Amino acid sequence: MSEKIKIGISIGDVNGIGLEIIIKTLADSRIYDYCIPIVYGHTKLASFYRRTTQVEDLNFFVINNASETKKEHKKPNMINCWEEDVKIEPGIANNDVGKYGFLSLERATSDLINGHIDALVTAPINKDSIQSEQFNFPGHTEYLQEKDGAAESLMFLVSDTLRVGVVTGHIPISKVSESITTEKIVAKLKLMDASLRNDFWIRKPKIAVLGLNPHASDNGLIGNEEQTTITPAIEEARNNNILAFGPYSADGFFANGTYLQFDAVLAMYHDQGLIPFKHIAFESGVNFTAGLNFVRTSPDHGTAYDIAGKNQASEISFREALFTAIHIVNHRRETLELHENPLVISKLSRDRD
Repeated sequence: MSEKIKIGISIGDVNGIGLEIIIKTLADSRIYDYCIPIVYGHTKLASFYRRTTQVEDLNFFVINNASETKKEHKKPNMINCWEEDVKIEPGIANNDVGKYGFLSLERATSDLINGHIDALVTAPINKDSIQSEQFNFPGHTEYLQEKDGAAESLMFLVSDTLRVGVVTGHIPISKVSESITTEKIVAKLKLMDASLRNDFWIRKPKIAVLGLNPHASDNGLIGNEEQTTITPAIEEARNNNILAFGPYSADGFFANGTYLQFDAVLAMYHDQGLIPFKHIAFESGVNFTAGLNFVRTSPDHGTAYDIAGKNQASEISFREALFTAIHIVNHRRETLELHENPLVISKLSRDRD
């Protein structure tokens, strides 16, 4: 537990707000009491965004690899992930520079998998411009799941008041119904329950499950997925000692505050879960990829091209993502230590002095 946590940071889209929110976050010297941040990008990009954010006194310690970090340095580290100059055009979606966001992510993910860093915080990418032969995924979640070799992962949006996971992620709405199966819901509930226990230290988590159809189908009047798929999944989860409840009608569930009675919510599809989450916890929300062997978090927003380069982006969600990664790494470390060194149980003697 004495080892300071190394947090890798990928820069996302170079024309988005990624480096702006990274620089604003790392300008707070208190960060270095809790972690050693390593930014995967390039110092020339950082210099450009230090000027636009007017954080001129933030200097990066340039290193070649993660092993060169010094815990006594009260400044962030930078690994240059390419050599050529990059034309920076804040607010412009540019397929030519999309590759640099991938180069940052690729190098950081490699270090993460090989144990050179303890967690990864990803700044937002443009899911279109980053596409290439090397990156053919709907988003970070799917890419990292493949790199981990995991059969399943869970897109888990977390904040102080609300935690929301989704059964189906980045897929067209037309394919949602056919993609939802009892087995898939149970798998997501198992990942969510395990994450709540191990990553957030909630001893007996209560999970609400949303329906798919309006009004959770009104007993089969509006579709039947609740009866044929979702309810059987809830029953199977409960048979596996998971406290799952539902299915609930999504609109009333969030509108009347029922979510406050649960530790987490499992939504059936992306917008069903993320729209209310972002409305309730937009600035403080964090996207966490649960179910992987490593820790990855990100802010719960996108590239925000409309304000990129204007020094208007808030760093709050990114800062929360950074500290959430630190907390989860600490929880996993402590859990591992407790399991490796359990207290010896001995019977008390009846003898009295």
